[in-house]
Amino acid sequence: MKLNKLLLLLLILPLCAFSSLHKYYISVTQIEYIEEKASVQIISRIFIDDFERLLRERYDDGITLAGENESPEADAYIGRYLSDKLKIHINGADMQLKFIGKAYEADVMKCYLEIEGVQSIQTFGITNRILFDVFEDQQNIIKTKINSKQKSFILYPQKDYYMLKFEK
Repeated sequence: MKLNKLLLLLLILPLCAFSSLHKYYISVTQIEYIEEKASVQIISRIFIDDFERLLRERYDDGITLAGENESPEADAYIGRYLSDKLKIHINGADMQLKFIGKAYEADVMKCYLEIEGVQSIQTFGITNRILFDVFEDQQNIIKTKINSKQKSFILYPQKDYYMLKFEK
């Protein structure tokens, strides 16, 4: 039942995004555990203009993302912000995120992160507070593929943490 509601939301949300009545603030984070590589690979998709606004408010009011005029310190700011707002706990331990880089696709920035040395996952907890400090109605959609199981959920300022448990 929850999956049906999520699918309906994901289908309707893009249609509503073009409405002039209200702008929606969303990001989508995909997380996949690659057991053969002992690696958790993460891709976060965030609207460029929203992230640029955040970086200007938080770090440098002259920063520019995308294009020829991109600020040289952009990657450092992006990596610092993501490691501050995206927290992952595997098997009860805090994990260190490695910011690999970013790519631009139309009006979206794709941020690539990785956690190395993950031998197995019994519990997976995630806190995603990306853009919550700028937009009070921000929602972060999380899609996971861990231990051959897929799960999707939405985090928002009042509920920014989710825990997945896997049987051994």
